[in-house]
Amino acid sequence: MSNEMYQLLAIIIYMAAMVFIGWYAFRRTSNLTDYMLGGRSLGPAVTALSAGAADMSGWLLMGLPGAIYLSGLVEAWMAIGLTVGAYLNYVLVAPRLRVYTQVSNDSITIPSYLENRLKDKSRLLRVVSGIIILIFFTFYVSSGMVAGGKFFLSSFGLDYHVGLLIVSAVVIFYTLFGGFLAVSYTDVVQGLIMFFALLLVPIVGLFLTGGFSETAASIREVNPQLLNFISGGSFLGIISAVTWGLGYFGQPHIIVRFMAIGSVKEVKKARRIGIGWMFLSLFGAVSTALIGVAYYQQNNAKLADPETVFITLGQIIFHPFIAGIMLAAVLAAVMSTISSQLIVTSSALIEDLYKAVIKTDASDKRYVFLGRLAVLVISIIAIALSWPNDESILKIVSFSWAGFGASFGPIILLSLYWRKITATGALWGMITGAATVMIWGNVKLLTDTLYEIVPGFIICWIVTYVVSLATYRPNDEIDKEFTETLEILKKES
Repeated sequence: MSNEMYQLLAIIIYMAAMVFIGWYAFRRTSNLTDYMLGGRSLGPAVTALSAGAADMSGWLLMGLPGAIYLSGLVEAWMAIGLTVGAYLNYVLVAPRLRVYTQVSNDSITIPSYLENRLKDKSRLLRVVSGIIILIFFTFYVSSGMVAGGKFFLSSFGLDYHVGLLIVSAVVIFYTLFGGFLAVSYTDVVQGLIMFFALLLVPIVGLFLTGGFSETAASIREVNPQLLNFISGGSFLGIISAVTWGLGYFGQPHIIVRFMAIGSVKEVKKARRIGIGWMFLSLFGAVSTALIGVAYYQQNNAKLADPETVFITLGQIIFHPFIAGIMLAAVLAAVMSTISSQLIVTSSALIEDLYKAVIKTDASDKRYVFLGRLAVLVISIIAIALSWPNDESILKIVSFSWAGFGASFGPIILLSLYWRKITATGALWGMITGAATVMIWGNVKLLTDTLYEIVPGFIICWIVTYVVSLATYRPNDEIDKEFTETLEILKKES
């Protein structure tokens, strides 16, 4: 059997496992809460690993190692910012959001939580939130599908469109039928594959390059500044990289995991697992790049595409079947993010737009059917956007991350910690945050200076706070729910 066939066999086994998990989750899904939120039954390990896998797309295995390979540790500031942001998300958001979403009319989506928390009778807040999620995530999903198509093109020489359709078909199948549970369970498997792959490649690779001292010496021969955290980076550039961590507070596909965990007591366990997974995975990605630099220097070779350093090292180090599992890790990173975004977009379309605006008296069975239909429709639109293989669409990832972080982040935090936030304040904050990101993100001079999430986050926070103070009126129901949330947190923590 050829090397390529071994690798293809590993990919086929991985794909089959994803389909099986989708079928298993389908058997456990009976109502809308099950389909959209897994019945609020996730354990800490599933919560942590699914949040991590949903968060880390192909950037973890390709983008980050490629950037480190080219520019050195100065590119690691984004990883540092993301780790700190993820930790603060577990501490500040996870416990309160888990309790508050249940206390406030058992909300199962972020837009429905904001409407219920702020008692917005106009439904504008829910609708605008749903529209923002729908627009940003449709493009976000398409960027993942582009990555999937390119994966098969670069790894097996398969036609881009064939690869795109294979990845899309598998993700659509398990997301459409299995819903949130399928997405979460597949994320666990995908997260574990990514984790072990990112540890194995640098550990075994270190033996090939002669250990720590030999590896470091080889890296310095290429460029001594590659091991320097500040060389080649400007102050605002480093700030831009670190502030990626701000985005966590407003990412619907990540914080929805906190709403689905079994209880507040399990949040601390989830945090330890999640941050441990994230730290070691990011450390593995950075180490892989540096070992790649040393390996190619020692062998007088040149890597054609720095973003493939993880894949090429895996193919050099391991048996072709194990190398195929390394390839599956890249695919897992891409697919886990697509599926998580699909289910959140589906919930926005059905729970926050159709159910809230058009029809409210249909059966749960009908809503689940519509949720599945929404996954299919959104997927078809995303495939259409992905079809031209336009590389520029990949830029929407950082843009969307900033958009969600600036639109929802400050509002989520204020809604959990400040009684006086109002629906009007949240609505205007959300709109101005999104508008700031859209304007700033499309002016090259501004984006080259500072990442758009920084001004967007700050402006959203200020507008929400000022407008809320101006429009605040005491509300007994809001005060009662806020107090009840604090009491439950004190009791269960």
